[in-house]
Amino acid sequence: MERVQIAEDLSFSRIVHGLWRLNEWEYSKEDTLSLIEHNLSHGITTFDHADIYGSYTCEGLFGNALELKPSLRKQMEIVTKCGIVLPSENRPEHRSHHYNTSKEHILKSVETSLHNLKTDYIDLLLIHRPDPFMDPKQVSEAFIELKQQGKVRHFGVSNFKDHQWDLLQSHLPFSLVTNQIELSAYHLENFEDGTLNRCQQHGIPPMAWSPLAGGKVFNEENDKSVRLRDTLHQIKEQTGARSIDQIMYAWLLQHPAKIMPIVGSGKKERIDLAVKSLELSLNHDQWFEILQSSMGHDVP
Repeated sequence: MERVQIAEDLSFSRIVHGLWRLNEWEYSKEDTLSLIEHNLSHGITTFDHADIYGSYTCEGLFGNALELKPSLRKQMEIVTKCGIVLPSENRPEHRSHHYNTSKEHILKSVETSLHNLKTDYIDLLLIHRPDPFMDPKQVSEAFIELKQQGKVRHFGVSNFKDHQWDLLQSHLPFSLVTNQIELSAYHLENFEDGTLNRCQQHGIPPMAWSPLAGGKVFNEENDKSVRLRDTLHQIKEQTGARSIDQIMYAWLLQHPAKIMPIVGSGKKERIDLAVKSLELSLNHDQWFEILQSSMGHDVP
């Protein structure tokens, strides 16, 4: 498995496994452990979480599985996110859906994540969404304290635009190391608005959530989905790929920004297909055919 250098002392597997639906899979601890070991055996060592996933349950489900074989912790990198507050029966004190990036909330969230994940450190902590009420000084104080305590190794953001990144970075004594953003052949916003260019400019490898566009290309019948699906099938036949989701992964992997797709499936065969997409190579014609079918028109 290809590795991507995130920081001087931290690298990620090029394919990341996302656990946001772990609670929906209804796996036993043993099943989840088997899935973790399957990922590791295929070189997928990076696991993506957030405190809110599964209404605040997924970190705990993962941690319960990891507790069965704690030695695996040294073989993996754990990413988690905080900053979103959701009403939940698991958080009865939460009265509304909002963002909270206060120092107090970040520190409390990390302590809870450490407890749930059954680990004493997090490799990468992300602020989950831009907070219009964010005080960057408080975020900075929280990050510095967590780093000094050895509870979090590195920090980044998710869904941030350039000005939001710059605001937070300007208050930090160390560099943010990634931006986890929505990227797919269907969702082009971050290709078009300069967010991905900014990552390249500063050598920041981005993580891509929803690289398969949440199934829109497979299930929906709008003009864009149909147009893109037809193109993906044509290129699937040209390349010998096993499925069009492999082509969607390959389209991101081919990009020079070193995009790291997050695979959110709990099915081992779907994970294997994603890994196999690393072996595919698209030529310039094919890459732009996919782009143009998504846009619905030729490039300027």
